[in-house]
Amino acid sequence: MDIYGFWDAILRQDATAIRSFFHPDAWVNWHNTNEHFTAEEFIRANCAYPGQWEGTLERVITTQSHIITATHVRSKGGEISCHAVSFFHIADGKILSVDEYWGDDEEAPQWRQDLHIGTQMK
Repeated sequence: MDIYGFWDAILRQDATAIRSFFHPDAWVNWHNTNEHFTAEEFIRANCAYPGQWEGTLERVITTQSHIITATHVRSKGGEISCHAVSFFHIADGKILSVDEYWGDDEEAPQWRQDLHIGTQMK
């Protein structure tokens, strides 16, 4: 399973390429918004998402049957920046399921800044 190719297809919103990575019975869960998709519904949602996108795979962990990725995704205009952590279950070189968690990139909340703890990572 070429996880770099998968994320490239996702960012380009290339439905045909994305489809080639999925098992016919695959599903995707977006936990932040409590949504469960078939692979086709996921592809439709991804490709209909407004704007153009770019991103960087920041971390990839693989086992025999799973791939975990941490991906920085941002709009090409820079208005949106977020991170996704994705847990892929793989069989026969295809994605059987994905559990994804998305979060917007933003500054620490004021209450935490007021505690004067932590430092910026970058």
